[in-house]
Formats: sequence, C-alpha cells, structure tokens
Amino acid sequence: MGKSAKEQFGAYASAYVTSKKHAKGMDLNLLEQLVKGSEATSLLDVATGGGHVAKKMAPYVKEIVAIDLTPEMLAVAEKHLDESGITNVQFIEAPAEKLPFKESTFDFVVCRIAAHHFMNVAAFIAEAFRVLKPGGRFFLLDNVALEDDACDHFYNELEYKRDGSHKRAYKKSEWLSMVEAVEFEIVQLHVFKKEFDFQDWTGRVQMKEDVKKRLENWIFAQPLELKHALNVEERRNNIIRFKGQSILLEALKP
Repeated sequence: MGKSAKEQFGAYASAYVTSKKHAKGMDLNLLEQLVKGSEATSLLDVATGGGHVAKKMAPYVKEIVAIDLTPEMLAVAEKHLDESGITNVQFIEAPAEKLPFKESTFDFVVCRIAAHHFMNVAAFIAEAFRVLKPGGRFFLLDNVALEDDACDHFYNELEYKRDGSHKRAYKKSEWLSMVEAVEFEIVQLHVFKKEFDFQDWTGRVQMKEDVKKRLENWIFAQPLELKHALNVEERRNNIIRFKGQSILLEALKP
C-alpha cells in the first residue's frame, strides 16, 4: 500500500522548497505572464508545496491563500516566503478535495505539480469551480501521461515505484474531459517537455541505494519502445535521465 501524500511530503518538505524543478520552469514563467497585468485581487494556491506559485504570484495579486494537506510543508513554505520578504500570503492546512472557503471567493485558483497525488481529482475540480468567482480562472499545471495506454501505464508505474503517494498522472485528453465536465470553459492548453534527472528525482525522496538500483533494473527490463517513448537515457548500467510531459491548462468559470 502506498504512503499518503501527508506522510510523504511531511518527511521530505525541505527538499521541495529547494527543488529547482519546482522553483523554476517554463510553465511557471507562462503562468506569471498570464496573471501579470490582470485586475484580479485574490488567488488560491492549492497544494502549495514549497510555496513557489505563491512566491511567483505575490507581486501581482493583493491577497493569496496557500493551502496544503501537510503541516510540515506549510511551515517550510511560510518560512521560505517570510525570508523572501513576502507578506501577502496566508497559509492554511486543508485538502484540495474539500476547500474551506465560501462560493465565489477567488479570482484565480492555481494548482501546480500536485494533482497527481490527489485522492479524488474530480472532487478537486468541482471545488475549484465552486470557490471561483464568475469570470474567474482555473490554472492546472501538472505532469501528464502520454496518450498511448502502454506508455501511460509505464509512466504511472514508474512514478508510483519512486513515490508511494503518487496516485495518477492523467492524460491531456482526460484533463480536458474532467475540466469540461464541471462546466468550465477551456481557454488554452500548453504542453511542455519535462526532463527528469534520475539522481535528483530519486534523491528528493531520499531513496536508498538498494531501492534505487531495483528501480533502475525494473526500467532496464521494460520494452524498448516504452523506454524510447520516455527518452530513457542509460549509461554504464545506470539510468541518467528520462523525459515526460507537463501541461498548463487554463479554464474559465462562466
């Protein structure tokens, strides 16, 4: 049985504050461009993790509420933003699937590199719709599986073997269907190539060497076409890196 996200991220909270993959990225830069210059005053950062979205959005939005299921993660994120001189972010412990806010509270709801850990993504999307004001915008940024079923299974199994709190990285088509199912209007979808450095990726969860070697051997044993699909790079009996995809999806609440 896999770990809960609360257990997993409580143990490794500090690593996600310093993670370059979380602190930077083309998706985060694009989000900044889409938010900058708007007249929005309120933003909800769902599953804030290391606080990177809240930090990036702080100059452009008057009030930000950052929520996370994990108290340890909230503590390190708040410390990180305090040390950066950011004062317009409030931190609250709460699950993504049951947001403790009234209807039509926020101009923006953002969730980045987190939804693949959620127990009930449909409930999260419905909650995002509920707490947005009419005309408000939902931004979903996350890793996605390839559309091919075999590649989808391989990638999700790989993520689960590395992190037992991983639930599912959905396909792009699945995200579009789920978001439209709650009457959001799709505004745009951007797809990014995402490179995973194997040592950094496993190191972030403090994976032991013997476990890491078993994971490498499992990857080596996969069919060649699957490894090619994820651009797995092998060298001297080691996995160096692999590549996947991430998205930025923007949707409007009518």
